[in-house]
Amino acid sequence: MRWFARTEQLLGEAAYARLASSRVAVFGLGGVGSYAVEALARAGVGELRLVDYGVVDESNINRQLFALHSTVGQRKVDLAAARVRDIQPECRVDVRPGFVNAETVEGFLDPAPDLVIDAIDSLNSKVTLLETVWRRGLPLVSSMGAGGRLDMGALRVGDLAETTICPLARMVRLRLRRRGVTGGIPCVYSVEPARNTTPYQAQDRGEHFGTGRVRTPIGTVSYMPAAFGLRVAQEAIARLLAVAPEGETQKQVEMA
Repeated sequence: MRWFARTEQLLGEAAYARLASSRVAVFGLGGVGSYAVEALARAGVGELRLVDYGVVDESNINRQLFALHSTVGQRKVDLAAARVRDIQPECRVDVRPGFVNAETVEGFLDPAPDLVIDAIDSLNSKVTLLETVWRRGLPLVSSMGAGGRLDMGALRVGDLAETTICPLARMVRLRLRRRGVTGGIPCVYSVEPARNTTPYQAQDRGEHFGTGRVRTPIGTVSYMPAAFGLRVAQEAIARLLAVAPEGETQKQVEMA
């Protein structure tokens, strides 16, 4: 039996062929992005563009798929590419190490992918990517904050304009409005209030890369970024196949 037979059996030959011919760009290969890449590769997406500037730090091991004691110090893009090729040897893997900012974002988006996944946790980079993708009219799924949360049942999918409770979503929404982005950003978010986590002094390597500042880490648990990543992958596949999950519609609303 071929490795993708069960997926093709579920989706049908035509839908599976559509996935196999699709190009998806994944920005951010941490806890959320790593699991999204895993699900897309195993679903048979034919081309994956992997964008991340970071290397594995020991503090990543509690939640990131590519992070092991044996991989500390290695580039996340390289680890992701090797795993994708081992899962799906025929997948076309486009490795793009680097940091997303106003100078680099357009290059990362060329040639245009069929869909973009935003799993970036740096606010400035996230907003820059989302604005650029929105203005170019590319299909998109974004992930909001997974840190400080424990309840997978609180995950929701909707337009960024409709999000509540999530502090990251609120900050992204405000900055995008200032740039004239008024809606049409589908995202995965949580309605669970983020917990106040114990301050942690040791910083992950490269957390200030290209930003001029060091970010304060937020406490996380193993399964929450994974849940976000798998939900993002579900939404991405639904959009590639133009099928909205039951009970949901794909719509654009304006940000309040």
